[in-house]
Amino acid sequence: MTSDAIPSPGSGDAIGRILSIRNRPRDPGALSAVLTLAWRAMLKIKHVPFQLFDVTAFPIMFTLLFTFLFGGALEGSPRAYVQYLVPGILVQTVVFLTVYTGVGLNTDITKGLFDRFRSLPMWQPAPVLGALAGDLFRYSLASAIVLVVGLILGFRPRGGPAGVLLAVALIIVFGLCLSWLWIIIGMLVKSPESVMTTSFLFLMPLTFASDIFVKISTMPAWLQVIVGHNPVTRLATASRGLIHGQDVGSDILWVLVASAAIVAVAAPVAMRMYHRER
Repeated sequence: MTSDAIPSPGSGDAIGRILSIRNRPRDPGALSAVLTLAWRAMLKIKHVPFQLFDVTAFPIMFTLLFTFLFGGALEGSPRAYVQYLVPGILVQTVVFLTVYTGVGLNTDITKGLFDRFRSLPMWQPAPVLGALAGDLFRYSLASAIVLVVGLILGFRPRGGPAGVLLAVALIIVFGLCLSWLWIIIGMLVKSPESVMTTSFLFLMPLTFASDIFVKISTMPAWLQVIVGHNPVTRLATASRGLIHGQDVGSDILWVLVASAAIVAVAAPVAMRMYHRER
């Protein structure tokens, strides 16, 4: 081979021919980007033990604690009380876990990963939607743990497997919609710890001032009005009805309408803030 056949390393033609040897891969589509970032969100549970603790230990602790502390006083026995409690614990667990969507987004912004995502040739809403998609695994795992512990304690869903699956699906839908609020919080505050603090200022009253743990009929009249209009109460009532085969169509409809309203208001605001942050 002559020297003319080998292009000079420094020549523009040589560089152009070398770079054109391989075809450039196509840019990832929207679905591919969302699924990749959803997988990344799930891997965070593996690498951040505290998140795994919240998904596994907290549901077990709350279920055992309230069953044996309040079961005898409220329903006569822990086994009777667990029939009422488990659907409520499912709701509380998923609602609490929604905070991590905002925490994860705020962490990415704080560590500069947000700017790296911006420079990648991908569909730009993918980091937000991928985080939401990854939460499906988190919610499903926590729900399965609550149900397994409940079954061990004597929980028996009268609505059968179909009722349980429908209840879990309804809770997850509400959780994903609620997560949009914490995405907004995650872009407003300065640190992940602030996201947690701000979120629980709202979530603690919502969950404990509801019928998750006790029936509304046992509360004072003025408190019944407040608790009855709590969206978490509606969700817990709908889930409890589905699990035990009761007619709760109006509560299910209320939860779905409320979920749609949250997304309709919060999602455009969150995405506008997301693009402005970029």
